[in-house]
Amino acid sequence: METQLAWPRKTRELCNHHMDSTIWNDFRFRDDDIVIATYAKSGTTWTQQIVGQLLFAGTEDVPVAELSPWLDLRIPPKTEKLAVVEAQVQRRFLKTHLPVDALVFSPRAKYIYIGRDGRDVVWSLFNHFINGNDDFYAALNDTPGRVGPPVPRPPDDVVQYFREWLEGDGYPLWPFWENIRSWWDIRDLPNVKLLHFSDLRADLPGQIREIADFLDIEVDEDRWDAIVGHCSFYYIKAHAVNAAPLGGIFWKGGAQTFINKGTNGRWRDVLTAEDNARYLALADQKLGADCARWLAGG
Repeated sequence: METQLAWPRKTRELCNHHMDSTIWNDFRFRDDDIVIATYAKSGTTWTQQIVGQLLFAGTEDVPVAELSPWLDLRIPPKTEKLAVVEAQVQRRFLKTHLPVDALVFSPRAKYIYIGRDGRDVVWSLFNHFINGNDDFYAALNDTPGRVGPPVPRPPDDVVQYFREWLEGDGYPLWPFWENIRSWWDIRDLPNVKLLHFSDLRADLPGQIREIADFLDIEVDEDRWDAIVGHCSFYYIKAHAVNAAPLGGIFWKGGAQTFINKGTNGRWRDVLTAEDNARYLALADQKLGADCARWLAGG
């Protein structure tokens, strides 16, 4: 007798200065939808670029940020965003930063979740927020619909930022450990695939093949070199205006600032032994040994 799968069910809403999870309650799924998920700064844009290149067969300058919106970002208003997404005629690929229990999960869609060591995440977050301009903070903090306190500007010291983030479990954004664990716990579902930032860096062509297989996309081999080339960090950085939201208008330095370095380990010579020990202890405690090991390196 065939076992009935236990699909995840939404049990709460998550609303803050960035997110409005209620948009998923009104989203109408299609059979071939793709949802790309991360905590944040874990390879979301990179994976969106890969999926875009697979869907459009290596076309130059695919406008990924326009085609693949962060659905639960609370700006623009959800009625406006849902109308735009509903009007899309190509296979849709959407972005979320929600944990599974705050997301409407559909058996009709395919989900890709990307993990990254939390220390690397924080270094990318610091660049993201330290370079946010006045319009960036105004959009998050001063527009209607914000829930809870405003997002503060980060301190000048990245180590202080890391310690506040770690001790506040994702402060001033959203909880880190529950996000990772929620997706890890459903990794065996047939429509869920876990990726890791380090694996994308180590074997990009192999990871693209795996993503294509998972999404049931038949690769045009004549376009393979173009697809891989357009998914390199150097290409994405050079064409950052296509990847950054609204072409990068919210960051000092524009889109080139939004697409920063794409590297890991910048914390190694900066954090103390005590900082690292505290991070690793929390990873084991909150995630369990297997998930913590995966998060550390793929």
